[in-house]
Amino acid sequence: MDRRVKYTKKVIKETFISLLEEKEIKKITVSELCSIADINRATFYRYYLDIFDLYDKIQDEFVTELKNIILDNHERNITTSLLVENLLEALLKEKKLAKVIFNKKNNLLFMDDILDICYKYCQDTWLEKNPHLKEKDIEYASIYLFNGALGVINYWIANDFDGEPKVIGEMIEQLTRHGIKKYIDN
Repeated sequence: MDRRVKYTKKVIKETFISLLEEKEIKKITVSELCSIADINRATFYRYYLDIFDLYDKIQDEFVTELKNIILDNHERNITTSLLVENLLEALLKEKKLAKVIFNKKNNLLFMDDILDICYKYCQDTWLEKNPHLKEKDIEYASIYLFNGALGVINYWIANDFDGEPKVIGEMIEQLTRHGIKKYIDN
């Protein structure tokens, strides 16, 4: 990709994310974005259909990056805590985007693809160790685990990334393996 195209798309993305920090997507106009980014509308429309297309493309790119981390780590057969740590490091690199995407006002359906990959990972791993498990049981267990992990990650992001990714990853692994017993029993 041409350097000018990369630069232009970067400016559009950064301007859009800044606007999303201030207001809902449906209140952002192409004219406003172009004015702040100091580009003309034709340039915007060269790359995107509208504001929602821009959001979808940014989100898709981010989700693809997260999915690649999961797939890469699955192939290397690493621990849950290290996988979570790697995901959290990716979120830290894109703090503003992570805050916008994980914002409760925005739709968390983007996580469906990631959750599907995690489910497949759990299914393969759990069935390998326990071939007698029923698919429905794996489904319920994985939904419980992933929603809990997602809740911790949302909380971490909402609290301005408070806590080291390594510590949060270890906590999620402990909660996954042992539940809250460690945290409530003295």
